Amino acid sequence: MVKAFLFGKFLPFHKGHEAMIRFALTQADFVSVLVCSSDKENIPAEIRKSWIDATFEGNDNIEVLTLDYKESMFPNTSASSKEVSAIWAPVFSKLFLDHSLLITSEPYGDYVAGFMGIRHIAFDIPKQLYPVSATLIRNDVFEWWDYLPDSVKPYYSVKAVILGTESTGKTTLAERLSAHFNATLVSEAARDIILNSNSFTIEDLYTTAREHARRIQEAEKGNSPLIIIDTDVHITKSYAQYSFGEELKVSDIIYTANKASLYIYLTNDSGYFQDGTRLDEAKARLLDVSHRQVLDDHKIPYQEIGGSFDEKFEKAVLLIKNLIKS
Repeated sequence: MVKAFLFGKFLPFHKGHEAMIRFALTQADFVSVLVCSSDKENIPAEIRKSWIDATFEGNDNIEVLTLDYKESMFPNTSASSKEVSAIWAPVFSKLFLDHSLLITSEPYGDYVAGFMGIRHIAFDIPKQLYPVSATLIRNDVFEWWDYLPDSVKPYYSVKAVILGTESTGKTTLAERLSAHFNATLVSEAARDIILNSNSFTIEDLYTTAREHARRIQEAEKGNSPLIIIDTDVHITKSYAQYSFGEELKVSDIIYTANKASLYIYLTNDSGYFQDGTRLDEAKARLLDVSHRQVLDDHKIPYQEIGGSFDEKFEKAVLLIKNLIKS
């Protein structure tokens, strides 16, 4: 049996890495992938490992391992260095005693393999198949989004949620913002499940929470790292508290899906429009109080914006632009 190994930071794991691993699987019967994580990096090795595990889920011919190290003891460089390769080779020899093949996309692969006394096969060193690097992605994830596998995209997604009580323009604003930024839009699940705010059950709210989380998870694999979300689980919880006096108990998975970088809360000062499916204006104002209380209880730091619809749009655009810059 031929065993091969690859190593790297995978910070982040991208489609070039994925292609190299798939190439390794054509050259060996079994492939080990080592995620090397230094004490100077801010994404844990286990998260990076999970990206690769998810991408190759169900493939029994691959294993993903992690190695935490201190840069003061084990230097790393993007350039090909015999000196650095000589330091790392014994580490790899100890970890991969029965591996006879090394796959890399860097010239230093020859040095490492030489010190280990094994064979090296290079994969796309000129980076012609996938002209990308982890550094480029870290510097501008928007520019290089398409080079991220689906397993990595949720980590780098930027979510902005539009909140507010009924008839504050949430849906219209979310749609306009998604068009303005060419972002992925997550529509409000409740609109498709609860047809009238005056008639629904607690089970309808549980169904809404699950469906809305599913929509967000799908959006995380979309064509843009920016996701504009119309309403979130805290508003669903508020409806449960306001209408039934009950706490909506949802799973950690749902909370994780709903977690956002920016929460924009619309004030109800632009006139109330009754479309026949909404609460009356007085109840909508009480619901507004409930929404804010639930957000405060869950320590959600929302940004409140008011004024006309155009004013709300301009303020929201500025908040999202600042979010992208940060």
